[in-house]
Amino acid sequence: MKQPETASETGRRRRSKDVLTYLLKLGELTLKGNNRQMFEQALKRNALALLRGTGASVKTARGRFFVYCGEDAREQVEDALSRLFGIAGWALAQVVEKTPEAVVAACAEAAANLPSEIQTFKIEARRTDKSFPLDSYAIRREGGSAALAVSPRLKVDVHAPQALISVEIREKAYVYPASHAGLRGLPVGTAGRGLALLSGGIDSPVACFLMASRGLRLDALYFHAYPYTSEEARQKVIRLARIVGRYTMGMRLFVLSFTEIQRRIQENAPERWLTVLSRMAMMECAEALGRARGASCLITGESLSQVASQTVKNIDCVQSAVTLPVLRPLIGMDKEAIIRLAERIGTYETSILPYGDCCAVFSPAHPVLRGDRTEAARLYAGLNLAEPIKTALMRTEQET
Repeated sequence: MKQPETASETGRRRRSKDVLTYLLKLGELTLKGNNRQMFEQALKRNALALLRGTGASVKTARGRFFVYCGEDAREQVEDALSRLFGIAGWALAQVVEKTPEAVVAACAEAAANLPSEIQTFKIEARRTDKSFPLDSYAIRREGGSAALAVSPRLKVDVHAPQALISVEIREKAYVYPASHAGLRGLPVGTAGRGLALLSGGIDSPVACFLMASRGLRLDALYFHAYPYTSEEARQKVIRLARIVGRYTMGMRLFVLSFTEIQRRIQENAPERWLTVLSRMAMMECAEALGRARGASCLITGESLSQVASQTVKNIDCVQSAVTLPVLRPLIGMDKEAIIRLAERIGTYETSILPYGDCCAVFSPAHPVLRGDRTEAARLYAGLNLAEPIKTALMRTEQET
């Protein structure tokens, strides 16, 4: 006679039933060879950090990551996975008994639950456990037949299906009828640290996002020129840093008072050179702070020829002020593409708020378009900015 289950056994059974299983697919990390373990460890650390407070756990197995959580944490977990660099995709998977009958039945159930507007589908199968009685082709054949039997409205389309039902046979059997695209890229922190020049515009937050996608951990520096720039402009940049920080595993924002430096440039430099020389001073400040923060590069939101200071010659002048590498991920992008990405990551609506930054304070009517590096260096040296830059750096404030 079967013994009645204990309270603890009942609890375990209920907890097992209520646990959701998310399957995470690795993308570029699978190409890393001998370094792959380091990248996977970083991905796991980042995933756990984003999932903190959800009660979720993370496990790895042969090129897949698995996240386990309760139903009550579903929304938080899915939001975290949508912001995790280093995964090509993720899906809420049904874990079934590892038998042909259970797998085929799960395919049929997944097909029956597809939205009514779905007319075509395809079964995709991957069998890591070669002891499973059905090979990948047989899983697709048997699963597809079962799906058609319960959903006659459906048709198989192996080339361009409206829905994909995936089966993975590993240490367990997983079936999932829908997957979500991940952010791809590399785990934040695997490429070192960089310092981004963050303004209140559209471009620089997008530049931060793109460099984080290549594994950089970021700090950011904002130049505030009170009273020429308002407190609202400062708060706008703080808000942008927090939005971007949701993707970059946090981002420390430093605010440097640029008023005295900018005033000295305005009083002592030829008007047409004001923007280029101001940018050179910004780069010098950024390099000093970046080196103090352990940054190995600087990041800007420049796009070639978008504005007068971003011609090849002027970029060369500006870069001559520093020795750290300057990365410009937007350099070949047009404005529409940058705007689309800003909308996607949630920075656009904040970026277009009407609070200007210090770059526009003393913008000349007829700026130099093709500055000469030697002339720029001569003019910049004559400004004697060493002391005001040193003072500004000492008074830099951390906001986030």
